[in-house]
Amino acid sequence: MASTTNDAKQILTEIPEWIRVFTDGTVERPRDFPIVPPTLHDSNTGVSSKDIAISNNPPKPISARIYLPHITDSQTHKLSIYVYFHGGGFFFESAFSKLFNHHFLNLVSQAKVLVVSVEYRLAPEHPLPASYDDSWDALKWVASHSNTTNYPTLNTDPWLIHHADFNRLFIGGDSAGANIVHNILVFRQPLPGDVKILGAIMAHPYFYGSQPVGSEPVTGLDQNFYNLVWKLVYPSAPGGIDNPFINPLAAGAPSLAQLACSRILVCVAEKDGLRDRGVWYYEAVKKSGWQGQIQLFEEKDEDHDYHLLKPSLNQDTRNAHKLINLMASFLVN
Repeated sequence: MASTTNDAKQILTEIPEWIRVFTDGTVERPRDFPIVPPTLHDSNTGVSSKDIAISNNPPKPISARIYLPHITDSQTHKLSIYVYFHGGGFFFESAFSKLFNHHFLNLVSQAKVLVVSVEYRLAPEHPLPASYDDSWDALKWVASHSNTTNYPTLNTDPWLIHHADFNRLFIGGDSAGANIVHNILVFRQPLPGDVKILGAIMAHPYFYGSQPVGSEPVTGLDQNFYNLVWKLVYPSAPGGIDNPFINPLAAGAPSLAQLACSRILVCVAEKDGLRDRGVWYYEAVKKSGWQGQIQLFEEKDEDHDYHLLKPSLNQDTRNAHKLINLMASFLVN
């Protein structure tokens, strides 16, 4: 039965402090950071950004914010590409928010890479697998720029055509975005132009399952926050919280040995409720027979997405910058 707010507007469902869904179809997301515009030359970093439409199909609009580092007139080499899928539990946040815009101004100025930060459709208005489908379509759109002759109807972007090195394609994400990264690597291949994914970054990945891992609680799992989120964003998921999209070791999940890249960086934080799942995933990949190189990085005394939140909230940024430096190094080496 729907509850009501003080003004009698009916609440259909909610996760307190995170999201409210009303019977009239409106949704409140109180944790969203404000949307900020792109800029053609950031005064602090020299990074340029712009927003582009990947798909104008009304039922399935997909867009992105592209970031380009400062390029001198004498610079001729192409840039690594980093396609990014933002976090937010599949139900909040945006590629256009202050949180991610601030992060990429910093990262791009250090790593000198071209970033495509994808804006995908959110649940519950668009339940999963919409976010997965949009993210894959966006990645295919990026890869299609490797040979525009074969894709003459493509809505092309000149920054990708003139500056992108398609032999150095990376994908990455935080939390739900890191979950998207994993699922692209095991479910979605090949890419247009036979473009290969060189490496992937998974920061504080959102994985879960019905059986506790590490120090996770052994009771109350049905009302666990991560379980409630999954029910909200993918209510029809076969197998529920043990669907292979959220539990990469569930029965019937694709083998981790087929992860479609050669390098992976998994990042966890000691105080994060998802910390043990990230370590569990790292250990499972190592044991899977996968032929690539995987690295685990853990920061002590930090919580979920600290590398994004602390700089945006003007808090102690030393550990955040340490992780951003590690990500930059991963993308250029």
